[in-house]
Amino acid sequence: MIDNEPALQDVWLRGELSNVKLHNRGHLYFTVKDDKSRVQAVMFAGNNRHMKFKPENGMKVLIRGEISVFEPYGQYQLYAKEMQPDGIGNLYLAYEELKRKLEFEGLFSEDLKQPIPRYPTEIGVITSPTGAAIRDIFTTIKRRYPAARITVFPVLVQGNSAKSSIVQAIEMANAMNMLDVLIVGRGGGSIEELWAFNEEDVARSIARSHVPVISAVGHETDFTIADFVADLRAPTPTGAAELAVPSVVELKERLNQRVHRLMRAMREKHLSERERLSNLQKSYAFRYPDQLLRQKEQELDLQVERLQKTMKRLLVYTEERVDRNHKQLLKQHPNRLLKDSTQELNELKGSLQKEMQRVLHGKQRDFSLFAGKLNALSPLKVMERGYSLAYKEDELIKSVKQVQPGDVLKVEMTDGKIDCHVWGLEESDSNGEK
Repeated sequence: MIDNEPALQDVWLRGELSNVKLHNRGHLYFTVKDDKSRVQAVMFAGNNRHMKFKPENGMKVLIRGEISVFEPYGQYQLYAKEMQPDGIGNLYLAYEELKRKLEFEGLFSEDLKQPIPRYPTEIGVITSPTGAAIRDIFTTIKRRYPAARITVFPVLVQGNSAKSSIVQAIEMANAMNMLDVLIVGRGGGSIEELWAFNEEDVARSIARSHVPVISAVGHETDFTIADFVADLRAPTPTGAAELAVPSVVELKERLNQRVHRLMRAMREKHLSERERLSNLQKSYAFRYPDQLLRQKEQELDLQVERLQKTMKRLLVYTEERVDRNHKQLLKQHPNRLLKDSTQELNELKGSLQKEMQRVLHGKQRDFSLFAGKLNALSPLKVMERGYSLAYKEDELIKSVKQVQPGDVLKVEMTDGKIDCHVWGLEESDSNGEK
């Protein structure tokens, strides 16, 4: 439950150190306490190796870490990730809060970074006019790239007025509209002394600058908000000067290399062209131009004759092709197509009539055959031989059992019907005997 509680994974504690013990593996074990309570804590070597002070018993500190359980002892403890002396704890918290705010706004984005000119001619430097930083920057630029001109904007780099002084200098440098690059920074110091470069106004002023800005604040391990907002961060003021300008010695060396390569290429080109000229001079065309001209005249005549023959063959082929196309076109003429279609229609009509006559005669023959068979099987034919049909109320009488004496019957003959009464019945057996 403790490990899954987000509120316990990033906590700040302010208290006094006691029982401080540095293990030979680099891990730091200690107790954080105040006048009411205490908690065991550990800071592993990976987190404490970059601390700028040595923790000691009785020291007031501000610690950031997470709460978890040390299972072998069954107790919760603090796993410290960062530690600062309590004197600068508030500044550190303000630094972290502003850093998160500006990063969320996108001021640290690489998409906003401006490229630093490769060969600047006007360089602005915003720093203290009395510190070591200006001397390091000035001597480094003049040594590396004497052609560059340096404009110094003297400012306060620490104290209550430092923030506004730096902001005004950045705005003035942009208003001049003549600088290629701007170096903003100072020498090393404590977090309080470097705090002017952690101010929000200074950071936003650097972000608004249309002149590319190189930050050069403190030593290599010092990081300020200005470093994150600037277009390029230098580890030191001297490093900023080296990043701002190229080395004239390196440029001369590079130029000499290119000159040597160009001279070598020109010599090689000259030799190859001289050799090519010599080969041309030794060629047959230059040694015997008249003979070559006569040969070319003959070749021209041959080509002309070949061209004429080819044109004649092409003309004959084209005429034959036109004639074939003309004949095909005549075959496809509407009148010709109409005539052929009419002839084909008449032929189809004749074939249809013949086929209809053949089918009709066949059907008539089949009809006569079927009519003869049907007539032979007709009951009427049987009745013509002396037979008749007796009905009782429209029911055909097939047996004497179907009638009674006194019933009225109708007897159908081939030429009419007879109404009669039954006066008597006489049955016979299966052999026809009465």
